[in-house]
Amino acid sequence: MNWNLRLAAANRGIWKAGELHRMLAARGVVISAGKMSDLWSGQPNTVKLDELDVICAVLGCGVEELLLPEPEKVP
Repeated sequence: MNWNLRLAAANRGIWKAGELHRMLAARGVVISAGKMSDLWSGQPNTVKLDELDVICAVLGCGVEELLLPEPEKVP
């Protein structure tokens, strides 16, 4: 799977992780600075489903815009 948060946010005029971090906090999702950095910069180790719901709500997108399958990488 390819994590596409940064592009999805940029498509909505959100250019900085801190801005998205504040938007998530306003919806009740408090994410540590380290985890926010992982979410923003590329490949997070984990994403909780409840966090994913809020990310989708804040960005106004579906999960299919954030998670892009890469079946060619599966052995």
